[in-house]
Amino acid sequence: MLRSIRFYSQLVFSLLGLIPKMKKVPRVAEEKGQAAADDMSFHVVKKWSREAMVASGVKVEIEGLEHIPKDRNVLFVGNHLSNFDFLVLLDAIPVPVGFIAKVELKKIPLVATWMDYIHCLFMDRSDMKQQMQIILQGIKQLKEGYSMIVFPEGTRSKTGKMLEFKAGTFKLATKSKVPIVPFTIMGTADVLENNGYRIAKKPVKLVFHPAVDVTAVPKEELGSLHQTVQAIVAGPLEGKA
Repeated sequence: MLRSIRFYSQLVFSLLGLIPKMKKVPRVAEEKGQAAADDMSFHVVKKWSREAMVASGVKVEIEGLEHIPKDRNVLFVGNHLSNFDFLVLLDAIPVPVGFIAKVELKKIPLVATWMDYIHCLFMDRSDMKQQMQIILQGIKQLKEGYSMIVFPEGTRSKTGKMLEFKAGTFKLATKSKVPIVPFTIMGTADVLENNGYRIAKKPVKLVFHPAVDVTAVPKEELGSLHQTVQAIVAGPLEGKA
């Protein structure tokens, strides 16, 4: 219980403490340019996620960081088990990155603003037209050099069993021609949801797989790209990696 109190207190009070920096970001963009504002936002969010992870007491075993390119942006694609996934990924990924997230997160004060600052996009799962617009916006952002994280299951798994990857999500990579870095996350539901949203000090593992160069995928195989990447992500879950 004390760990949960410490964790949730850290989330709330640290966000409140970041309000002055939040107000400063637009001024930095105006005076020094968008790149400077992006850099500031990434470092603020990165520090916030690190402090939240420390407060949780959860240790994450990470494999495959060497598969994340340092010289270009990518699309991170993986499974989704828990709301805790966001903190784990923000803390672990060493390059600036935003999410395609559910539209409900846009209603959370302060959080939504910082998500906007790191170029997250909010998708309404009940609105097919809006989903298509977000995919097009995501393609644009990827072409502009931003990295993104997407969960192609469309929602988090409630059972721990990975859901089918949606083929449309992969247009983000095929249309922007950025590499895909698949990732597999394990154990996060045991930290949060499976413990009644109290923080449990359970083991978490995050595996980054070798990048997939979509420009090298034969045209006749692009239609099954979602299945290829799903098999890669599923490997560690099935004991194949």
